[in-house]
Amino acid sequence: MPDAAASAAPDPTAAPGTAWPELPPGRYGPPSPAFAERLAAAPVAPITLPSGDRVRAIARYADIRTIMAHPAASRNLRYPGAPRVTAGLGIEDDPSSILNMDAPDHTRLRRILSGTFTPRQIAGWRPRVREIAAGLADGLRAEAGPVDLVEEFAFPLPSVVICELLGVPPGDQARFRHWTGLFLSTAGASADDRVTAALELAAYAGELVAAHRARPGGDLIDVLVQARDEGDRLSEDELVALVFGLVLAGHETTAAQISRGVLRLLSHPERWAALAADPALVPATVEEILRYDGPGGIGLLRRMTERVELSGGTVEAGEAVFLLLPAGNLDPEAFPNAAEFDPARFAGDAPPSPHLAFGHGPHYCLGANLARMELQEAFSALAERTPGLRLADAPEGVAWVDQAIVQRPAALPVLAGEDA
Repeated sequence: MPDAAASAAPDPTAAPGTAWPELPPGRYGPPSPAFAERLAAAPVAPITLPSGDRVRAIARYADIRTIMAHPAASRNLRYPGAPRVTAGLGIEDDPSSILNMDAPDHTRLRRILSGTFTPRQIAGWRPRVREIAAGLADGLRAEAGPVDLVEEFAFPLPSVVICELLGVPPGDQARFRHWTGLFLSTAGASADDRVTAALELAAYAGELVAAHRARPGGDLIDVLVQARDEGDRLSEDELVALVFGLVLAGHETTAAQISRGVLRLLSHPERWAALAADPALVPATVEEILRYDGPGGIGLLRRMTERVELSGGTVEAGEAVFLLLPAGNLDPEAFPNAAEFDPARFAGDAPPSPHLAFGHGPHYCLGANLARMELQEAFSALAERTPGLRLADAPEGVAWVDQAIVQRPAALPVLAGEDA
């Protein structure tokens, strides 16, 4: 059953108060029904970001891939007057972060991390992730009444996983939630609160590095410390920034994908029934969730250092643009019947165009293999252990954390008990 994501008409059930007034959410939260009009008639039209900055937004799939793969597409947005997604200190302001680097520094850090998230490494972590997911799903099933899937499953799974990979004490997970929630806020927190959260998280990352340097083990941070201390391949600032980024991305975006994906499936119960009846559908379902609903953010800023021609228009040298990844994932030129949520499109031997949930080109997400595996294990555990899972309330009534870079349900009450 299709969702009207690509309808150009305003959605009367859209949640109020969104930080993206030009991109109102769809009936069950994002994606926005405004994407269809942008794809067809305004593929490089301006958009106002939550910061108030106004830049042109690139909507078409082919144009987004062109920019992401283009050697002139720079992540360096630290120049006077550069646009920001959020007001005040943002992700774009840290020169030590791999998220803001161009070659050759970006190439150097990618090379250091290249052996960390390989398919072989991920396969070794999968049994433990499966065990965590199964335990959390059993906890849902043990509840007789409504239970919040966001708090009891979607966040705990990636939080526990990234904490174990980094060697972080389990008791510190709540602190991560607090810091990242503030830092990723677009309007719900003040600029001072966001700065404080970023500084506290960075300080904690520094403490983790110091602790692992004093007592080496076999965790992911130890690998990074070794790269820092043997041959000085990483600066101390780069090392702390990498740990910061892993904490930030390692649980917030994956939690959003889980909660958004569950809502998308349960909003049409026949979708969930099909998955529960045949868990072999999980991999294709995960890919469709990533295309249609993931990873929760609205897009990325880039600055072109030379002129580039796109199908929707021309971007001039020195111009910053905003890449609307979710719109690209709904482009009918790349995905037939793109407005329809249809896991079958990723089944079989002839997959469609690759989705943009993890980006494209030299900056393709390093953690894509880990995120994909976590999502597969999350939905496998839910399908196998809570086959009767259903929403406790109508999907239109789900409240969203929409004033944040990563958009997700604020809570997702579900019934998962034996009689669900």
